[in-house]
Amino acid sequence: MKSLECIGSDLTQGQFEFTRHAFKRAIERNISDREIIECDSKIRLIEDYPDDKYSPSCLILGFTDDRRALHLQVSRAETPKVKVITLYEPDPKSWEDYSVWRMS
Repeated sequence: MKSLECIGSDLTQGQFEFTRHAFKRAIERNISDREIIECDSKIRLIEDYPDDKYSPSCLILGFTDDRRALHLQVSRAETPKVKVITLYEPDPKSWEDYSVWRMS
């Protein structure tokens, strides 16, 4: 299973690909490849899904350089590129306050 450090490194290097679903969501939600790359070393594990349907995956939180919070569900399979399953900007009304994490 791919570690968070490897996932962060892959994101930094632009070594990721989208599922068809994630590609559509990135366009709908105006999330650019650049913003995903910017989340690199600032990612935090939110939830782990070791028994996910197709491969182990996890939900991570990252912040862009402009401090935009992003949730990315990514596969933890040992592949050359991280597969982004879905992505979105978390609704502040539905999620805890991550402002403390923005500064770390």
